[in-house]
Amino acid sequence: MTGSEPAVELDGVTRRYAETTAVKAVSLTVREGEFFTLVGPSGCGKTTTLRLLGGFDSPTAGAVRLAGENVSGVPPENRDIGIVFQNYALFPTMTVRENVAYGLNFADPPDGGSTADRVAELLDLVDLAGMGERDPTELSGGQQQRVALARALAPGPQLLLLDEPMSALDARLRERLRVQLQAIQTELGITTVYVTHDQEEALAISDRVAVMRSGRVEQVGEPRAVYRRPETRFVAAFLGDNNVLDGTVLDVTDRGDGVRATVRVDGTELVVRADDRRPVPGDRLSFCVRPEALVVDGATNTLTATVQSTEFLGETTRAHLDWGGTELLARTAVPLDGSVTLGFDPADAHVVAVE
Repeated sequence: MTGSEPAVELDGVTRRYAETTAVKAVSLTVREGEFFTLVGPSGCGKTTTLRLLGGFDSPTAGAVRLAGENVSGVPPENRDIGIVFQNYALFPTMTVRENVAYGLNFADPPDGGSTADRVAELLDLVDLAGMGERDPTELSGGQQQRVALARALAPGPQLLLLDEPMSALDARLRERLRVQLQAIQTELGITTVYVTHDQEEALAISDRVAVMRSGRVEQVGEPRAVYRRPETRFVAAFLGDNNVLDGTVLDVTDRGDGVRATVRVDGTELVVRADDRRPVPGDRLSFCVRPEALVVDGATNTLTATVQSTEFLGETTRAHLDWGGTELLARTAVPLDGSVTLGFDPADAHVVAVE
């Protein structure tokens, strides 16, 4: 259960390397017991941010606080954190049991029990009971990942850091393990910061996400809110499939149930919801429409496009469309072919910041 107290705070944190600024004035708060994910493309600064939290790097400016204490100059071993790296970093000369017990060489078990009991408890928690005497090389990638997780949890840290721990696994195994990871985190109630470039993973597993770009945080929020109401064009395009369109505002009306803007996009007039931005005629406006919101009939706005290709995805089909030189994506249960007329309602369009 997520608490209201901040467990992690980044206050205007910047990290520069010579002429490169990897993290730029990042301010974030992670609540106690929260599963918080940093997501973004390669090179956006998410792993550097995690390293700053873990003490593996120091900020050039700003402060890192854990439980209200400034730990900007405190080394990792004195931060009460557990960390799982992308490559798991298991000791090949140790058994599974010895790997899990390694952290307890430097700290007593959190419940005051024995090391043996703590290791057995954690192996059971990560579904590896009975495998303590195996070598890590005898395990599958998913099992190794769970050993690394158990080792990180052994000392009972206040904060768990996960640096793309499932990136080397196949898609089906990732899906299974992320469900298990989420269940373990919920059971323990441990504050967790997770790094991934996988948008679907970030949306599925997190209490909140921070979308990063070029060393900065573009948007923070609950997954459903960030997906449905992206604040910037980048977030709209990065988190899942989306159609981002640009146009000029012709008219704005407020009928009491919300602000609607008539926007000319490549010669076509479309009506979109514009409560958040409240534009005026003549403004340039960017808005997004998710592929699943484009329907074959029954919508207020209509446009005719040509199907370029389709992908059968099981329950739905994703169609790549050409609308007068603009690429669109539609996701429907009805197969599309040739020239099609699709539409969307104003409420299904979300205005984003013009960049």
